[in-house]
Amino acid sequence: MTLTLLTGGARSGKSALAVHRARRTGTPVVFVATGQARDAEMADRISRHRAERPEGWTTVEAPLELVAAVTALPPDRTVVVDCLSLWVSNLLERGDDEQVVTTQAGELARWGAAYPGTVVVVTNEVGLGLVPMHPVSRDYRDRLGRVNALVAASADLAQLVVAGRTLTLDPVED
Repeated sequence: MTLTLLTGGARSGKSALAVHRARRTGTPVVFVATGQARDAEMADRISRHRAERPEGWTTVEAPLELVAAVTALPPDRTVVVDCLSLWVSNLLERGDDEQVVTTQAGELARWGAAYPGTVVVVTNEVGLGLVPMHPVSRDYRDRLGRVNALVAASADLAQLVVAGRTLTLDPVED
């Protein structure tokens, strides 16, 4: 039973690493996708991600009800959740307030830490750049940062992925 959080910038190799690690477990894999093909670029991105996954993997689409989707999974699987960034964006767009989002993130983190199998969660790190000018962009950055921190706090392993390489993140000392 392990919960791993992989974070980093766009196109840093997070998803490919999650797929690679899931492949190596030797157990049945469930890929939980949060993206929605709302335009041609996103449809292409989803198509490329699907092509990376081996045949025989189960895919669960959960753009909004992520917690309900993962808690319904059978035990002893390898679960890849890709990704929290899109999930938080979807919840923000739906109008969920910050308390709803962080409560769900806490439930997801507790589930992942207790799940009898391997869980790999993918997310973007969006707080390393300039402070966004638009209030909605700042709200998204802040919410995603809080969600990432909640999941990382429950994770056995948290890694920053940069240029296809990982840096293990140590827990914050009290």
